[in-house]
Amino acid sequence: MEDFLESVSGNLATYVLVPMLAIVGILFTIRMKGMQFRTMGTMLKVILKSRTGSEGGISSFQAFTISLASRVGTGNIAGVAIALAVGGPGAIFWMWVMALIGMATAFVEATLAQLYKQPHHDGTFRGGPAYYIQRGLGNRAFGVLFACLLIFTFGLAFNMVQANTIASVLESGHGVSPVVTAVVLAALTGVIIFGGLRSIARVTEIMAPLMALIYFLLAVVVVLTSLPAVPGVIADIFKGAFGLEQALAGTGGGMLAALMNGVQRGMFSNEAGMGSAPNAAATATVRHPVQQGLIQSAGVFVDTIIVCTATATMILLAGPAVYTPGVTTRAEAGAALTQNAIAAELGGWTIPLMTFLVFVFAFSSVLGNTSYAEINVDFLRGGRVGDITMRCVVVVAVITGALVSLTIVWTVADIAMTAMAVTNLVALLLLGKYVVALLANFEQQPSAVDATFDVDDLTERPPGVLEEVWGDKRANPVARD
Repeated sequence: MEDFLESVSGNLATYVLVPMLAIVGILFTIRMKGMQFRTMGTMLKVILKSRTGSEGGISSFQAFTISLASRVGTGNIAGVAIALAVGGPGAIFWMWVMALIGMATAFVEATLAQLYKQPHHDGTFRGGPAYYIQRGLGNRAFGVLFACLLIFTFGLAFNMVQANTIASVLESGHGVSPVVTAVVLAALTGVIIFGGLRSIARVTEIMAPLMALIYFLLAVVVVLTSLPAVPGVIADIFKGAFGLEQALAGTGGGMLAALMNGVQRGMFSNEAGMGSAPNAAATATVRHPVQQGLIQSAGVFVDTIIVCTATATMILLAGPAVYTPGVTTRAEAGAALTQNAIAAELGGWTIPLMTFLVFVFAFSSVLGNTSYAEINVDFLRGGRVGDITMRCVVVVAVITGALVSLTIVWTVADIAMTAMAVTNLVALLLLGKYVVALLANFEQQPSAVDATFDVDDLTERPPGVLEEVWGDKRANPVARD
């Protein structure tokens, strides 16, 4: 049964999910005239002015860090190592390409989440694919399907996997009992998530940027200590990307192996088009939907171009003693390969630091994943009882994940995530024209930071947009200067 599910999961990813993500990203890049490249300066301006929000609300920056916490997880450490082992150095090039394309998709889904968000009883907003599928397309059934898939995938399965990663690293590297890890994780998780979405936002606002910065600085130190080898690493990436060198030993190899592994690992790391990050994007209080779309698009850049590249660079600089294309196997890859690469460059003192970073990366993902799940419980009209139940389920999932093997859970979650992503991508194609119009409206205004929006500003009014949110500029609380 397990082999069958793994075969189904692999075929769906290879022949359905990856092509759809690539095609949708390219289409939106063309329709919006390469917005992810044209607006990079604007993205930075909006991020720098995004830390303040309306009284009691969630700021644009906090919403960004919630999604960043989920995006930047163990996949950035272990997933990149696996991509190098299976696809060779060239996989990194294709990871970059798909991230740049995916920035357009991330912009569209986040902007739609803002457009179709709705007020919540706690004074914040809720929204995401389930919401824009219901109101934008008038189809609650598919919205419910999406919500259920996301709750299972992110609220249950992925949280179990992250807890399992933490327990495995602590046990193998430091002899910590999984039982101890389970208890500590459950306590930390419970304290934060039972405080609600605001509590998660306050923690991720500090944790997500800090962990990414520490990891990036670690990579900078590695690069500086091995500066003469950097040109060779860059050459290996480009040669491997186009099949100029054999990327693998044995079956496959060359450009195809590099392309497929780079694309798959990149997509699963930055989540562009998956329909997860828009749930965080919708919670932000902004003047214009495009502002949060730009910020979430930048999140894809941070995740892949910065954090994933940091991992790849450190592994490739470590040399044959740690990693050799075509020799290092998938079984030898994972977080251990990254940890060994850094230790080879900087010394054994980095092993405890890497253990800490793996813990923080995985734990932050648990927090981000939980916020996504809770938002979709709200969509299912779970109310306060539903929120509390979801939080209890997450705590149980974390305990279970730390204590048991999860191979089949991970495989089923991959299948569910594919179904979730396909549902979201279809919705993006059907509603994307409104995002194109929103971007045009935004770019006509003199200031990106101070841009405002009223739904009646658009020539074609999007269906299902709530009047109390975007029908009157004064009705939508805006960020304070």
